Amino acid sequence: MNLIWKLLRQHISISQFAGFFFANLVGVAIVLIGIQFYNDYQELGNEDGFMKSDYVIVNKEIGAMSAFTGAQNTFTEEEIDEFKESGFVERIGAFTPSSFNVRAQFEVEGFMNFSTEMFFESVPDDFVDVKSDAWRYVEGSDEIPIILPKNYLDLYNFGYAQGKGLPKLSEGILGAMRLKILIGRNGENDEFFGRIVGFSSRLNTILVPEVFMQWANGKYMNSNVAKDPTRLVVEVTNPADERVASFLQERGYETDADKLDASKTTFVLRVIVSIVMAIGIVISLLSFYILMLSIFLLVQKNSAKLENLLLLGYSPAKVSFPYQAMTISLNVLVLILAIVVMLIVRAVYLSYFESFFPNMSVQGVLPAFLAGLLLLVIVSVFHVIVIRKKVINIWKGKE
Repeated sequence: MNLIWKLLRQHISISQFAGFFFANLVGVAIVLIGIQFYNDYQELGNEDGFMKSDYVIVNKEIGAMSAFTGAQNTFTEEEIDEFKESGFVERIGAFTPSSFNVRAQFEVEGFMNFSTEMFFESVPDDFVDVKSDAWRYVEGSDEIPIILPKNYLDLYNFGYAQGKGLPKLSEGILGAMRLKILIGRNGENDEFFGRIVGFSSRLNTILVPEVFMQWANGKYMNSNVAKDPTRLVVEVTNPADERVASFLQERGYETDADKLDASKTTFVLRVIVSIVMAIGIVISLLSFYILMLSIFLLVQKNSAKLENLLLLGYSPAKVSFPYQAMTISLNVLVLILAIVVMLIVRAVYLSYFESFFPNMSVQGVLPAFLAGLLLLVIVSVFHVIVIRKKVINIWKGKE
């Protein structure tokens, strides 16, 4: 095999292979960085990131005359169907309010003991941005999982507790506490226990599982409470679409402007990442094409030697192997260096992320590594097949 390689390595153009190597390195590195960057931002999105889905909370405008006219400001089935048919809505869910009396008693021994009237709401589980195994309710259980808005905890720590000299509470401390929850109607209450399982940055309400809400509304509902939802959570396909703002404005619907602007920023950022990854893929494809042309040119220059080797009894597999080994080695080296470049770039941008997300936790580089490995296998298999076919054509006297 060494003799074959010494014979066939003549006419190798170092400059051509160097050009392929660096072009392929740039392309693969861009692809891996784009995949890893998107994955890291998705992980941050589970906490408070920009790459999460584009959700908009919509409610009807409450005018000055609403209190006098008794308008409920609820959404009818026809209005919800109108959202679904608008063309810019991916999914839509309704906030289900509690139609019963809720009182919570909160105790911290040695510090405070207070009771307050409160409310619950629920949304379909797909729209909840807190991932927890405890987010489930079994009918008949006396424990209710609860998700609070993050800004509620901030208001307590930096407003109420600060002025009253009370201890500040972390998410971990609240998660270890149990609230006594009294639920009922007409003065008849049943006792439950609430467990805080997370804090939402998307939904500004006190959430309970939809399964519990349906069960509790069926058992404790007050007859004078409206059944239609007053708020909707809408996932839009493109928040930058002008139809979104015009649709809401024409119908007098309200939403948080800053959240809509953040969704637009999210969409633009995803588009930019997609464009950068597409550029990397194009560069990689062009570099693979350059390598293929270089191999074809090398085989063509050595066609007479290849034919003589085949006539001497060497099999097409043995004659093809040096070229195949060379291309696979180059591809493996490119992947290794691209992963190193990706890790360096990742370390740099994660250092910036830490200043915005002090408690962030991101996963490893497995997605980018698997994508690079898959790309290596596909390209290497393609090169092996093409080189083998080229040599077989020479063997059969077709070239």
